[in-house]
Amino acid sequence: MNTKLHAVTDARGRPLKFFMTAGQVSDYTGAAALLSSLPRADWLLADRGYDADWFRDALKDKGIRPCIPGRKSRGKPVKYDKRRYRRRNRIEIMFGRLKDWRRVATRYDRCPKVFLSAVALAATVMFWL
Repeated sequence: MNTKLHAVTDARGRPLKFFMTAGQVSDYTGAAALLSSLPRADWLLADRGYDADWFRDALKDKGIRPCIPGRKSRGKPVKYDKRRYRRRNRIEIMFGRLKDWRRVATRYDRCPKVFLSAVALAATVMFWL
């Protein structure tokens, strides 16, 4: 059993929202689920897994500029701000801090609901530290 955890963070890398999908599901599912609950922002930084034209258009409709590199299989390259994209490491740092919690890192909980609850508890503490 494996899962993917999709997260939205603020500019400081503090976790705001989570959505969990099955491991074999595309990242587009997590993007679609989190799209309606995105906070107001100028930019959205994401990795190549979230590169889709419909997602970029939906972000632009909300007034958010996407900073997402194109997939390698994309025919026409997409322009993105490479300097701004370097800040995406804050998201990776947030996931690393989540894994400081042993229960989250080793996935003791087999039930996805209980695991997401443990992630939410860890994120709540992380937000204030």
